[in-house]
Amino acid sequence: MQRTRIKICGLTREEDVQAAVAAGADAVGFVFYPKSPRYVTPQRAAELIALLPPFVTAVGLFVNAPADEVAATVAAAPVGLLQFHGDETAQQCAAAAAAVNRPFVRVFRVKGDTVGSELLEYETQCRASSPLFAGVLLDTFVDAYGGAGKVFDWSLVPKDLAHRAVLSGGLSVHNVTGAVASMRPYAVDVSSGVEAARGIKDARLIAQFIAAVRAAESISTSGQPAIP
Repeated sequence: MQRTRIKICGLTREEDVQAAVAAGADAVGFVFYPKSPRYVTPQRAAELIALLPPFVTAVGLFVNAPADEVAATVAAAPVGLLQFHGDETAQQCAAAAAAVNRPFVRVFRVKGDTVGSELLEYETQCRASSPLFAGVLLDTFVDAYGGAGKVFDWSLVPKDLAHRAVLSGGLSVHNVTGAVASMRPYAVDVSSGVEAARGIKDARLIAQFIAAVRAAESISTSGQPAIP
């Protein structure tokens, strides 16, 4: 199976960035939503981004931010990928991404009555909106915008979408091996599941989370260890 990419989101401190990089994260996320306990200013994000080595992607998370705000943020904090996590339309995401010439992922907040065809149609609409569209991130529907630590029913995700999708929503050291082994997503995105407190990451949990993802990659679809 493909190697599952891993993003550690909601970083606010130097030591957390360093812990994520040392543990092998592919991407780190910075939250530009002022109502979030994980919010960082663009200036603070720029300081943290400066710590990143080559080939670790900085992701900027926005919630219902207008295109000019996204542009001002990216000018100060040079993230490589945008993550739209609110109620933005596909056209609004495309316009904001075009303004800064950055690829973007767009959230779908999964409800209990969501069906697979909705997810496929959503991805199709996003892909048609812009050549900068990079993929769908699947999170759990809650009243807030992310970081609630709630899971959704992973079996709702069609197999022909799963390998392109980013899985989020309530992932932790305790459940991510099962999630990756059963769904086989392209990537996983974790925030609250590796925290000691809101906005404060736990280096031990980050390392354990990444190890748990890697453990899933050794399990075949039949539930048996994969043949090397």
